[in-house]
Amino acid sequence: MTSNVQAMPLRHYLQFTDLSADEYAHLFKRAAFIKAKFKAYEKYQPLADRTLAMIFEKASTRTRVSFEAGMYQLGGSVVHLTTGDSQLGRAEPIEDSARVISRMVDLVMIRTYGQDKIENFAAHSRVPVINGLTNEFHPCQILADIFTYIEHRGSIKGKTVAWVGDGNNMANTWLQAADLLGFKVHLSTPSGYEVDPAVVGVRSAASTQFFKDPMQACEGADLVTTDVWTSMGYEAENEARKKAFADWCVDEDMMKVAKPDALFMHCLPAHRGEEVSAEVIDGPQSVVWDEAENRMHAQKALMEFLLLGQV
Repeated sequence: MTSNVQAMPLRHYLQFTDLSADEYAHLFKRAAFIKAKFKAYEKYQPLADRTLAMIFEKASTRTRVSFEAGMYQLGGSVVHLTTGDSQLGRAEPIEDSARVISRMVDLVMIRTYGQDKIENFAAHSRVPVINGLTNEFHPCQILADIFTYIEHRGSIKGKTVAWVGDGNNMANTWLQAADLLGFKVHLSTPSGYEVDPAVVGVRSAASTQFFKDPMQACEGADLVTTDVWTSMGYEAENEARKKAFADWCVDEDMMKVAKPDALFMHCLPAHRGEEVSAEVIDGPQSVVWDEAENRMHAQKALMEFLLLGQV
């Protein structure tokens, strides 16, 4: 008996550049459609009988809840593996783990340390692999952030995003997104905490402008965004980072020099009084709670796309 179900070509989502601008336009439309269904309590389950494996080497609240709840809402099921269950490369080579796990599930999300681990896993996987966060990139968060901007302000093309803080995985991914989707990033990081251009790999320098002064980076911005000063895995540097980043707290003065209708975003968790003031994150320009919820809707659109194509 032959099946008339056409197999989807295998696609992974390991960094923002893995999709095209047209594919992102499709994803943002699907995310809006799927979110509208969710808000209207209308069942939408295109991934019935599909299984997502989630592998966590770095713990997370938002990543786990957004992927797990999202997959269940799409009709699928979830297998949750923590460091104790499945430390990649410890009990067996990553290549072997990928070969085995990908024969039993339809989709794998991995949240780990080095990008090399997830690249290696994907190279030996029979199913799509999604980057839930690595030291180098956080594409699902930027997917959600741009979707949130579109919801509130329309197209991000031609706009200016101010990144204030660490040259980390979020900054790297914002630079990739700007290069691909036609907007600009004003980047301000303390000395010694800059982004590594070799990691980002952007094609054009025109989408990025670097500023030593974070206040200048925020001037005329449509969106101001930041992250914690000390990301997971860098806790030993916490005191040194607090000193180095003291002038990189997004406060009301920075928001005042941005455009009057500028939005503020933060991927959370946030430390009020460090990378952002309470007045900003809890203020009228902040959309951090919409942003957090939209991780789920954007990732549902992504999972649908990787398993079913452009529905």
